[in-house]
Amino acid sequence: MKDAECIAFLQWALPQINLRWAGFRKVRRQVCKRIARRLDQLGLADLDAYRARLAIDPAEWSALDAMCRVTISRFYRDRGVFQTLAHAVLPNLADEARAQGRDVACWSAGCASGEEVYTLKIIWDAQVSPHHEGAGLTVIGTDVDDAVLERARVGCYQRGTLREMPSELIARCFDVRGDRLCVKERHRRGVSFLSQDIRSAMPPGPLDIILCRNLVFTYFAESLQERILAGIATRLRRGGYLVIGAHENLPETALQFSPLPECRQILRYSAGGLPFNR
Repeated sequence: MKDAECIAFLQWALPQINLRWAGFRKVRRQVCKRIARRLDQLGLADLDAYRARLAIDPAEWSALDAMCRVTISRFYRDRGVFQTLAHAVLPNLADEARAQGRDVACWSAGCASGEEVYTLKIIWDAQVSPHHEGAGLTVIGTDVDDAVLERARVGCYQRGTLREMPSELIARCFDVRGDRLCVKERHRRGVSFLSQDIRSAMPPGPLDIILCRNLVFTYFAESLQERILAGIATRLRRGGYLVIGAHENLPETALQFSPLPECRQILRYSAGGLPFNR
């Protein structure tokens, strides 16, 4: 399969499953390899034959949708985000939650193998909790892919995925097991993983932080982005935070989310807030 052929196919197929080509342009080869393997499985000669198969077999669209999942993840991805969370956002939330007699509640949407979930819990345990005694944190990670969720529950990783993690946190928060680094037991407390497709289900809330990075606002069609963002808004506490990816923007309708001056990827939710400034 030639690259140009796969591009043409994706530009035709993606909008039909509420995905957008622009988000897949840089990761298309991963998806194209999966499609090539699928053609072999089905005994189809080329993409024209696959189009014909899609036309007569509605269930095959679900198979194509599954082939379009991108599961790139690593610890401490986008350092400035976690520094701002650790030094500005989480301490304020800790004080507020402690005064109300509750835990700070967070959700990582599209959590893949759990790196983002554990990063958040580690910075809480190592950098926030010691200065806010009595405050607790719970983190729910959700993903549609059961295979990556199982790796998240195991919580052991190759060293390469921790290359952005500060070395002192690696030394304090991981156990060495062979060639892998495993999250220490104390940083697993308050962490849970659920199999959910954000297009059809979300944790109930209320939530203080929702991390939705490099998923909805990269790969989904804008109409679907707007619908999911509305669901996110109903689950955030007033004054809660939405965290998006470094190259993502919210839909034009997201007037109630205002980026923090110190980190535009972290947006505070308040009804009647200022427009998201690109």
